[in-house]
Amino acid sequence: MLSMTAFIGKVDAQHVGIKTNLVHWASASPNLGVEIGLGKQTTLDISGGFNPFTFSDGKKWKHWLVQPEFRFWTCERFNGHFLGVHLVGGGFNIGNVSFFPFSIWEGLDDYRYKGHALGGGIAYGYAWMLGKHWNLEAEIGVGYAHAWYDQYPCAKCSDAILTDGDKNYWGITKLAISFVYLF
Repeated sequence: MLSMTAFIGKVDAQHVGIKTNLVHWASASPNLGVEIGLGKQTTLDISGGFNPFTFSDGKKWKHWLVQPEFRFWTCERFNGHFLGVHLVGGGFNIGNVSFFPFSIWEGLDDYRYKGHALGGGIAYGYAWMLGKHWNLEAEIGVGYAHAWYDQYPCAKCSDAILTDGDKNYWGITKLAISFVYLF
């Protein structure tokens, strides 16, 4: 027979979190994620974001991104240290941008790149409990991504493809400072 304390504890346990990544918002990229408890120390996080905007002077920073991640929490889910294994996939249309801190392409102010990328990596993070339903979470992940793309002669001049290609990237594959609402 299930005791009342066990029943109440089960109801109060956090099973799902809804989150948003402030790092993505800093790059004008709306985003949302959901994290689902799988076990006492494991969760599945699925986050996504996009940027549909063309900025002033024809600057393009358009992209979409989906990033599922399996997490192992060292203490209990949604609290403290965690390790993650993630995949990443998305599309991009970027050009006429004179700065791009983690660029694998040179000449983004002269060329436009449109394509897709797939990859994966490992991550470390920490979640601080701010209240019964609120967390602040920080995470960094490293790994590999492969991109294939079409290159256009300038960022805003033409839709004629100059060339196509692909690139391999090793480095940061996830960076997040997220507010999480748990229920």
